[in-house]
Amino acid sequence: MASPQTGWIVFGALAALLLAADLFILNRRAHVLSIREATRWSAVVITTALSFGVLVWWLYGSTRGLEYFAGYLVELSLSVDNLFVFILIFQYFAVPAEAHSKVLNWGIFGAAIMRGIMVVAGTVVLGRFEWLFVVLGVVLLLTAAKMFRAEEERIEPEKNPLVKLVRRLIPMSGAYEDTKFFVRTHRGWLATPLLLVVIVVEWTDLVFAIDSIPAVFAISRDPFIVYTSNIFAILGLRALFFVLADALDKFAYLKKGVGIILGFVGVKMIFSQWYHLPILLSLGIILAVLIGSVALSIAKTRREAAA
Repeated sequence: MASPQTGWIVFGALAALLLAADLFILNRRAHVLSIREATRWSAVVITTALSFGVLVWWLYGSTRGLEYFAGYLVELSLSVDNLFVFILIFQYFAVPAEAHSKVLNWGIFGAAIMRGIMVVAGTVVLGRFEWLFVVLGVVLLLTAAKMFRAEEERIEPEKNPLVKLVRRLIPMSGAYEDTKFFVRTHRGWLATPLLLVVIVVEWTDLVFAIDSIPAVFAISRDPFIVYTSNIFAILGLRALFFVLADALDKFAYLKKGVGIILGFVGVKMIFSQWYHLPILLSLGIILAVLIGSVALSIAKTRREAAA
């Protein structure tokens, strides 16, 4: 078995390469990614993530390899579901299309840092207080139940205390200036609304992480597995946004599928102290629910188109 440092070094190198390619090749200029560009880059990121899982399997054995794949699938399904919220945020703030990519890039940076802190904290706290697994499992069940509500999701940033605080503390201009966060005026330096959008996206991702991090801890308590599966899932989020932005409304059952997955891992987390479900069975259930929700959504879209 390879040393723990080997996996971290390979992960760091791959993540750095993907970020560098994203920033300096794919995103060398501010523009709206075409479907072709976004699809190609999404394929590159997903292929890299799956290849890394194969490497984990080879370096550390089948159990950790399966845990990585299960964690990656959970995080990927949650990330796709989160795209609904990002679209609503962009619509609410009327963000120019050419600025979407920059906002998502900063969101990814912030997510990587926040989730790293949460993984370290979660490892320490859950290692000392096993009963917290039951509490987090109940939280996941409550989150899953919310996903089955028929009410339309709404974004109301004006009610967010953080948004109110930012507007009070930071002088802001009333209009976007290309993709700039700050602009110099006769009143001095002012923040543009784009800075506020990034802050809202970062806050939203923090809320998402409260669900996603415990969900992976239900699958593996190894911080290496939890963090790498998280990061590889969100690294392709920017390109995936441009692939699915116009088609997310066609995945009618995706949110319910994610709800079922969260409910499953919540139950798994609650009973983990007394019974450990085989990881291969867990992976099979997660994969079956994800594929089933997508297949049912496609079937529904085709029926509606034929009607």
